[in-house]
Amino acid sequence: MKAAIVGASGAVGQELMRILAERNFPIDELVLFGSSRSAGSVYEFKGKKCEVRLLQHNDDFKDIDVAFVSAGGGTSKDFAETITKYGTVMIDNSSAFRMDDDVPLVVPEVNAEDALKRPRGIIANPNCTTIMMVVVLQPIEKLSHIKKIHISSYQSASGAGAVAMAELQQQYKELIETGEAKTISKFPHQLAYNVIPQIDLMTDNDYTKEEMKMFNETRKIMHSDVRTSATCVRVSSLRSHSESVWIETADPITVEQVREVLATAPGVTLKDDPQKYIYPMPLESAGKDDVYVGRIRKDLATDNGITLWLTGDQIRKGAALNAVQIAEYLIEKGDFK
Repeated sequence: MKAAIVGASGAVGQELMRILAERNFPIDELVLFGSSRSAGSVYEFKGKKCEVRLLQHNDDFKDIDVAFVSAGGGTSKDFAETITKYGTVMIDNSSAFRMDDDVPLVVPEVNAEDALKRPRGIIANPNCTTIMMVVVLQPIEKLSHIKKIHISSYQSASGAGAVAMAELQQQYKELIETGEAKTISKFPHQLAYNVIPQIDLMTDNDYTKEEMKMFNETRKIMHSDVRTSATCVRVSSLRSHSESVWIETADPITVEQVREVLATAPGVTLKDDPQKYIYPMPLESAGKDDVYVGRIRKDLATDNGITLWLTGDQIRKGAALNAVQIAEYLIEKGDFK
């Protein structure tokens, strides 16, 4: 079996390499692709040197079974036909195809079987905040249909890439040395000692694109009519996103029921002992595969409401790990060319 990573030099591309090695993903050869800026770079994978090839419109994907694509929406759209032309399964990490009717949007713990129907040979990886949330909500959905969701997200600098992480660190350095943050490029405002209530661009309804992704993607993944309202906020942590989530169910459910189903849910670690101040935080979820959940309690404002807190590594489960898990499911089903 032969696999490729497109966007190998980026944060997600690098994480994909680590995860493929850690999970002993069954491939005989890994091929790396990148832009003219990263072509020629050399990385080590399982003791072998891999040189990044220039991504071009040619026949380089002819013998490749699966391509993990994480090079931005423009690249995904431009190269989708080239990548899938000979039957390669394209697992795309951008937002380019997520809401296309003929492209499945997959979180394996929720709707893995959707990956088996892909007319264009493309499977979309959802937005990181959506992935982490639906992993936690799917077991609750089995208790009672979730009608409404309200979310406030607390998203780390790494959600905007390695350059954004470096910018945050540089801002703190500048503030300590000069009292002023001069490096403001990746974010619309200073992030150090601050929070920014905007992630991605504003849409016409004054919700950001990130917030609208949570509305639309949740419905598609969960095959649900659930209505979602989100406020997505950039915070000055380096890695791992967190979310406060309020849900309203069709029938009343108890905190004990929720804890019980989440304790055994795939991809979830329950850490919830509020009287002892035990709850998950981004520092401990960074670098981990599971989504951590706690602060589970009845919503005081809604009769059929439950509220909870979750945190997860958005580069792993929110991106690279989810893509690899999709491929693992296809291997399990014998669904490659």
